[in-house]
Amino acid sequence: MKAYIFPGQGAQFSGMGLDIFEKYPDAQDLFLKANDILGFNITDVMFEGSAEDLKETKVTQPAIFIHSIALKSVMTDFAPAMVAGHSLGEFSALVASGALSFEDGLKLVSQRAQAMQKACEIQPSTMAAVLGLEDAVVEEVCEQTPGVVVAANYNCPGQLVISGEIEAINKACETMKEKGARRALVLPVGGAFHSPMMEPAREELAAAIEATSFKNPVCPIYQNVTATAITDASQIQANLIAQLTAPVRWTQTIQQMIADGGTEFIEVGPGKVLQGLMRKINRDVAASGAVLPE
Repeated sequence: MKAYIFPGQGAQFSGMGLDIFEKYPDAQDLFLKANDILGFNITDVMFEGSAEDLKETKVTQPAIFIHSIALKSVMTDFAPAMVAGHSLGEFSALVASGALSFEDGLKLVSQRAQAMQKACEIQPSTMAAVLGLEDAVVEEVCEQTPGVVVAANYNCPGQLVISGEIEAINKACETMKEKGARRALVLPVGGAFHSPMMEPAREELAAAIEATSFKNPVCPIYQNVTATAITDASQIQANLIAQLTAPVRWTQTIQQMIADGGTEFIEVGPGKVLQGLMRKINRDVAASGAVLPE
């Protein structure tokens, strides 16, 4: 069974999408439609902007989403038995599986990026990557550390990202190292994503998600919040609202997709981050990137 997976923030690169834009007229229309929806020429930043330009919140998330859907639109053999997306990538997966229109997906992604930026400005916060510790140990340290600090991204066995208040993150990182972590490294991010500190963003995005029309997808989508197969449109909406303050259970998601019959995983979007995580979760399962047709 073919599973399609969609990357999240951090996969962007300068020049992203230009090859698709230049080669495929249908995809070109999609890029131009994105410019109209967003009210600025995001294509200029994607195709010609620097890495610094692409880091801007209003650009990063829509750019990755647009790239993923443009790539999906030109694939000749796109026939998913199951889909999933890492954090932001869940919106790409929803569009790819027919649960959400491209237009509505892009509007929500743009609103999400701006709501997250606002939440980051309310209180300084951050995230840190912890390598080489069991999940249970990381969770225990988070629970015992004063302040807000939670497990945020279960990326693969031995790689968990924590999220929360700056002081709490720094203290937790010290404890993780004492417990034997190979690394506990604060990340250069704008805030504590997938933590209770995103509650203002969750509230803002909830209204937008509830006002958006969702359909049942053509195949199961494995959502970050549950790491299980979801096919009901109302359940998809509820999980998408919960996603901003809940952890991304990526390890558990991939393991469940494999248990449910996923045999070939194809990453659709910029970069190869998810292929790398696949090899660490289960190296016996085939993982590759989407190939542009001739």
